[in-house]
This record gives sequence, C-alpha cells and structure tokens, in this order.
Amino acid sequence: MERGGSRDFLPPFAHFATQAIHAGQEPEQWSSAAVVPPISLSTTFKQQAPGEHAGYEYSRSGNPSRNCLEKAVAALDGAKYCLAYASGLAATLNITHLLKAGDTIICMDDVYGGTNRYFRKAAVKMGLNVVFVDCSNVKCLEAAITPETKLVWIETPTNPTLKIIDIQACADAVHKHKDVLLAVDNTFMSAYFQRPLSLGADICMYSATKYMNGHSDVVMGLVSVNCDDLYERLKFLQNSLGAVPSPFDCYMCNRGLKTLPVRMKQHFHNALAVARFLESDSRVEKVIFPGLPSHPQHELIKRQCTGCPGMITFYIKGSLKHAATFLKNLKVFMLAESLGGYESLAEHPAIMTHSSVPKEDREALGISDTLIRLSVGLEDEEDLLKDLDQALKAAFAEC
Repeated sequence: MERGGSRDFLPPFAHFATQAIHAGQEPEQWSSAAVVPPISLSTTFKQQAPGEHAGYEYSRSGNPSRNCLEKAVAALDGAKYCLAYASGLAATLNITHLLKAGDTIICMDDVYGGTNRYFRKAAVKMGLNVVFVDCSNVKCLEAAITPETKLVWIETPTNPTLKIIDIQACADAVHKHKDVLLAVDNTFMSAYFQRPLSLGADICMYSATKYMNGHSDVVMGLVSVNCDDLYERLKFLQNSLGAVPSPFDCYMCNRGLKTLPVRMKQHFHNALAVARFLESDSRVEKVIFPGLPSHPQHELIKRQCTGCPGMITFYIKGSLKHAATFLKNLKVFMLAESLGGYESLAEHPAIMTHSSVPKEDREALGISDTLIRLSVGLEDEEDLLKDLDQALKAAFAEC
C-alpha cells in the first residue's frame, strides 16, 4: 500500500475514523439526545440520597465531558481505559506516582526536554533514581535493568533526533522482569499512526496538546491502559493529585479527534515533500525523517506504524548564525515551540525546547547549534517549499 508516497507501512487501523467520530459520543447518554456532546461545566452533581449519585459527584473525580473524551481516546488506542490530565507533564507526574522512593526509572536518553527536566530535577527529589539509556539498543536497556527498576520510559520517534525504538523488543525485555512497567510517549505519532499497547507497552501516554488535539489551543495529557489494576491505581491518582483538564478543554480535544485521520494523512504527505526537498538541497547537511529510506530505522517504523507524522529535523550547513538567520526569515513556518497543530512551526532545540538538557548531554545526542526541528502543518505543499527555499537563501546571503 502507498500513502503519502512511501510504501509498505502497516495498513490503517480498522474503523479508526468511525471510532474517532462516534466512540463515547452516544446521544442517548443525554436527556436532550444532543449529537455533539455538551460541555458540562458544573463542579458538583445532585445526589438522590447520601452517597447515591448518577455516576458523578464532583468534577475533579469525574465529569461527563471528560468521560466522553476518555472513551473516545481509549477506542482509538485499542485500549480498555483512558485517563485525561491537565497537561502531558501532569500525565507523566501521575505515572511516576505509581512508584515509591528507592525505585528506579530507566528513561530513553533522547526525550522531550520537559520530561528530561522533570526526571532530573523533580523526580529525583522524591527519592526516585533515574537512569538515561539509549533504548534504541535493546541490549543497553537489558543491561540497565536492576531489581530496583520499576518503570521504563521511551519515546518513539524520539524528540528531537527522531530515533525509532522497537516497542515490541523493549516490551519483551522489560517483561522478563516482574513488576516493571513500560510506558511509551506516543505524542509524535498520535493514535492514528501507532498503537503502543498492541506492541506490548503497559502505558501509552500523550501530550494531547500536539497531534491528538491538533489545533494548538488546548494543553492536555492522556494515558491509555488495558490492565484493570493499573487503571484503578491511575484513576485514584488522577483524583488524588487533581491535575485534571477543564470540561471546556475536554470538549475541544474531543472535537479535535474528529479530524485526526484527515489531518495525519496530510501531515504525512506534506512532511514527505519537505523532507525530500531538504534532502536534495546543498545547503542542508543532513535530514532526519523516518519516512525517508535514508533514515537508519526506516524499515522498523514501517513494521510498527501506519505512517509518519509531520516531524522533521535537519542540520543546516554552517553555524549557529546560519540556523538563527534561517529561522528568523521564515514566513509560513512560524518560529515557536510545540508541534502537531495545523500550522507549520520551526524551532531551535538547543536554545528552545531542549535548553534545560545539560550541554554535554545535548552534544552527545547530536542536539547541536545547527539542528533545526520542523513541525510540518497542513498548508499547501508549494507554499511550504517556497518558504524553506527563501529562508535558506537568506541564511547564506547574510552570513
């Protein structure tokens, strides 16, 4: 099968678009039979007698708008359960609270800067030990697991260097050890392109701020699981820690899911065009895009995914001055952090999203002064390519 110009990815998940529109949205759950789920702003709910309620008592503990969203995301992840949180890092915090002082977390060495910062500067103060390992090499992961290891945290593709990790191989390695959980940050791929739970992960999490919502107007986190006990523990923490999203944000994210399949197909199409353009340009040192055959793990991503999102990183030739001049001269791409919205964004990881990562670690990971990350949006392909071309011209004309 060919989608977006690249062959032999997994076929699309069956009924995905139908589930995105209908799962958890049944009009019969409302007395009005509303086709679009209403926003339930009430913080409290009437009880028929003390302790007897109709499923909701206080909005932190449960809310109809949040319930609709959680049911929809669970269906899209092929999961039994989903829980929504106030942000992606709030989701990370809740997962980390499954552990106790003295436990060890193994984290992929190349991860979102906020995850790196939280583990290094916050989780360790709770008495947790954190080890950063290149989990794209399963032997390195296996060697790092100790009796104290209770959580392995991976991203695939990684942020920002877009390494691909074999989720099934990691799951097999992790589950040789009792009571060790494998969590996969699926933010870059979205549920449309990758289902970590079906590949053996225990936890699939997102910063829904990105592709799942897709409109750069909601900050939210999501966690999907299949294990009943794990769900109950996380549900308790969701209520106890209280980092829940507002009903309005749940409504917005739920709405964003309805166009997820359409959006992700176009992100893939545009990103492939941009990646090919950059790879053929003499002003570019190297392009990293898993959808290109030149990516070292291109075959792996085709085995475990249905396609690629709009994330590209590349090294511009020259120096920091060339990178900065290129970024300042972009007109369609906007210089901004975040990713996964309908608009195209560009950023400088070393200075922006990953500035909190220690310099020596950035250098070891290849997060150099000439590395640029693109989130390719839904604009017309020709306009994106023209914008990149004129910015590259400006970078080398001024430097």
